[in-house]
Amino acid sequence: MNDLAEQFRRFADQECTEDPLYVALCHAIAEAPALLGLMRHTPTTQARPNLLLAALHERVLTGSGQGLRDYYPSVGGTRRPDASLAPLLSGFVQAHQSRIADILARRSTQTNEIGRCAVLWPALTEVARLSGKTELALFDFGSSAGLNLGVDRYCFDYGSLQLGAAQGPVVHSRWHGAAPPPATPWRIVQRLGVDPKPVDVDDEEAVNWLRACLWPHDLERAARLQAAVALARASGDRVRQAQDGLSVLAAWLDALPGGAQPVLFNSWVLAYLCAADFRRHRERVAAMVHERGLIEISAEVIELAPAGLAPPPACTVPDPQTPTLWTLQSREGVHALAWSHGHGRWLEWLK
Repeated sequence: MNDLAEQFRRFADQECTEDPLYVALCHAIAEAPALLGLMRHTPTTQARPNLLLAALHERVLTGSGQGLRDYYPSVGGTRRPDASLAPLLSGFVQAHQSRIADILARRSTQTNEIGRCAVLWPALTEVARLSGKTELALFDFGSSAGLNLGVDRYCFDYGSLQLGAAQGPVVHSRWHGAAPPPATPWRIVQRLGVDPKPVDVDDEEAVNWLRACLWPHDLERAARLQAAVALARASGDRVRQAQDGLSVLAAWLDALPGGAQPVLFNSWVLAYLCAADFRRHRERVAAMVHERGLIEISAEVIELAPAGLAPPPACTVPDPQTPTLWTLQSREGVHALAWSHGHGRWLEWLK
């Protein structure tokens, strides 16, 4: 229990500092053995604080939690965390324990944050520049609902410049660091996502789970998610269920049209692999890079970067959260592209 409690405290101090409600909930859970005990229902690879927070949020979004709802901006709540929060939380969990346990047992964290596309767009521009190919084939590993597959349908407003589709849903981000890569035209000619538990955008309950995985205070993200889901429904992009996504990738590479540059993308997914699976994943991807000409764009914490990466320049953007390191792996080697906020609110371009 002590390790679990420390995990929630660390999540409050390092991962969800922007959401006062989640900070308070994490500290309340860390002090309550009965609440920590809920984590026994989670699969080992999903035993993280954000899954329990999402399970609580899901119940609130469906109309449960009188009193507790007052703290959740996502349902119109305006009450700040106070001394009443912890007892209200305990009572809420007691009343909904079986439903929360069921969510923890069968769900996985599915943020599917399209804000990360604010970094993916210039990363794909860099791929087009380096490869000399304007036709790209995008494969999203750990794709959730496949919303990042629509990167070319969003408009990115960085304050000082705009990129992307002028008429698409607007994603706001702040550009720091080096200038964007030289403008290089590209288009996505094939796209596919894989996920062990894909989210069907036509299933309202599944989409509600995506909403539950968002921070409650971030109403802009919620509105952006809704717009992205609508685009995904109209586009027909779907995500394939697969426990072994790299085997799907290998077969997909065989079927690609000649001249298209295949790009593998993953963001905040490799942390959910056990150590042995992570090592095997990295080995298999490296083999496809060198043997098949695949280019990988990886957005993870620095510890999960591909082997062979030279130490990148330190991130200079002040942010209490752990930054995401974006890397590009090709036959020419591995290099760092950018640092970013975990949800793409800012990026520091390194190229």
